Amino acid sequence: MTLVQPSTEMQLHIRTELNENIATRDKDLEHIKEWLRLQPHLPKFQDDARIMTFLRGCKFSLEKTKRKLDMYFTMRAAVPEFFNNRDPLLPEIKEIMKIVNLPPLPGLTPDGRRVVIMNGIDIAQPNFSVADGMKVVLMIGDIRLKEEHTGVAGDVYIFDASVATPSNFANHFAKFTPALIKKFLICVQEAYPVKLKEVHVINVSPMVDTIINFVKPFLKEKIRNRIHVHSSMESLNKFVPKDMLPEEYGGLAGPMSEINKQWYEKLVTYKDWFKEQESVKADESRRPGKPKTHDDLFGMEGSFKQLSID
Repeated sequence: MTLVQPSTEMQLHIRTELNENIATRDKDLEHIKEWLRLQPHLPKFQDDARIMTFLRGCKFSLEKTKRKLDMYFTMRAAVPEFFNNRDPLLPEIKEIMKIVNLPPLPGLTPDGRRVVIMNGIDIAQPNFSVADGMKVVLMIGDIRLKEEHTGVAGDVYIFDASVATPSNFANHFAKFTPALIKKFLICVQEAYPVKLKEVHVINVSPMVDTIINFVKPFLKEKIRNRIHVHSSMESLNKFVPKDMLPEEYGGLAGPMSEINKQWYEKLVTYKDWFKEQESVKADESRRPGKPKTHDDLFGMEGSFKQLSID
């Protein structure tokens, strides 16, 4: 199973964490659906499950939920390199799933958080596309919007830096342009109801400091303070229970290859849905007031404006 749902007891904890009131949440859902119906620039969108995920990710703040949803549809139109041609059977998508592991793990931490591990299998491939990798991350994110049925108390990301070798660094680092990273981080932060609680970096090398320092200008201080660099798995296990990790990291969740395979198979089952979703995006020509331009969304090319990730 790709996403184990929280137990009844854990759901109570998560509801408290997310400020969810079961007596009023349906009213909140209807409020957002009515608001969406009145927005001329937004698509017809009555997906209750996804809207509820946005409400939970915004701690049931109606105004924040509206901003997130507006940006969700806006980014789908503004960044076609992430949101078009999302057919899981395309060679480039299949290739990403072969050379990079990036699956959310099935279980949840004791405090109800979802753990995502990312590591490279064979990024030495000369045609490795960073944009396609980011596209797949957002495809998985869209599935989670539909399938995190009762919500989670935030995300924990683990980055395995063992692929950060001098040769890979030289061959691929230039592909991670500031403009591309900015677009991806704005998508994740502004357009998805992500609550990033912890970032852990393991299997570090001297290259890792360079990479972290490259990304830091895009992050607010509170996120910088949530980055933990570990010299041992024992250090990581103080934050993430050992048992819930994949076999390669001493856990009981099964092999990473099998978890990644299950996620690819799930992507394939959503093939037709991804195709349908390509037209579900904002129409800036119909936005009340001034349409949002590329510069409004991303600033001038190369600008290092700090991002706010909650």
